[in-house]
Amino acid sequence: MLKANLGDCSADFVVRDADGRPVYNATIHVRVRYGFMSLKRSDLEIGTNADGKARIEGLPSKAKPLAYDVGKGEAKAEASQNVEDMCHAAFGVSLR
Repeated sequence: MLKANLGDCSADFVVRDADGRPVYNATIHVRVRYGFMSLKRSDLEIGTNADGKARIEGLPSKAKPLAYDVGKGEAKAEASQNVEDMCHAAFGVSLR
C-alpha cells in the first residue's frame, strides 16, 4: 500500500497475466497533476504483492484524470481514473 497524502481518494489494483494468474512485482506508475491550474505534480510508483494486488491511498479528489501505466517486463497495460467522478476505484488489469 502506498499513501500519497494528497487527498481522500484511492485506487485498488489486481494485476493478472494473460492466463489469469496473479502477477508478483508488476509496477504501477502514475503522475498526479493537481492544485491550481494543475501546476503541482507527483510521480507515484508501487509494485504488486504475491496476489497481484496493490493499493494507492491519499489521491487528491480534484486533479487531472489519472493514467496508470502497469507493466512487468515486456507485458504492459493501462488504466485510467477521473477522481472527480470515481474517487474510490478498483481495477482488474490484464497484462499482455
